[in-house]
Amino acid sequence: MSKPLMAKATAVWLVDNTTLSFKQIGDFCGLHELEVQGIADGDVAMGVKGYDPVASNQLDPEEIKRAEQSPAYKLRLKHNPAAEGEEKRRGPRYTPLSKRQDRPNAILWLVKFHPELADAQIAKLVGTTKPTITSIRERTHWNIHNMQPIDPVALGLCRQTELDAAVQKAAKKKAAEGGVMTDDERRMLVSTETSLAMSDEPRLPSSIAGLENFSLTREEKKPEPELDADSFFNLPDNDDEDDDEDDNGRR
Repeated sequence: MSKPLMAKATAVWLVDNTTLSFKQIGDFCGLHELEVQGIADGDVAMGVKGYDPVASNQLDPEEIKRAEQSPAYKLRLKHNPAAEGEEKRRGPRYTPLSKRQDRPNAILWLVKFHPELADAQIAKLVGTTKPTITSIRERTHWNIHNMQPIDPVALGLCRQTELDAAVQKAAKKKAAEGGVMTDDERRMLVSTETSLAMSDEPRLPSSIAGLENFSLTREEKKPEPELDADSFFNLPDNDDEDDDEDDNGRR
């Protein structure tokens, strides 16, 4: 479901100017019901100025009235002609001047952690050229020794949903080609949402696979014979000493 612009500020306005339930406001703004309750209590979004969704052509007043009369009614975001065709935009992505110097680090991150992505996908995600991607893949870039892999989402060069969509597309292509993937490759090909939903099952590294049945039990030692004080004084007889003695008892 699409969220309104400035969702938290919109929630502040709806809490202050309507009698909608916390759940209705949370569903419309993409917030948790308890977060909306925190806004009403003054614990969340302190100092945030409310943003009128009616004045910004995002919500009809009639929608608010219907929702106030029926707690089960869900608000519907009004169609905004200014956003039409935004998701179908074509052409290279514009990157602000302040972030262009971070693009090589983002490309290095994508090449390192998602090598299955095609050059065209990387170029579309961060707004770069294929020769630049090739030079980073082959480590022939002029500044390769000073580069650090950084997540392009953290740098603000693309959105997490766009990265996940590209990774899922690469996963489908890999599966269609019939390539055999390792556990590490399969884990990288899933999206963030899918990976978070997976169960946390422990998995042994491949380097120590097969040692799960290894036992560290010690072998039982044979009991040592008991020793008493007399055994130390009972020396064995030595016949050689008797032969060395002469008739006078001297050696």
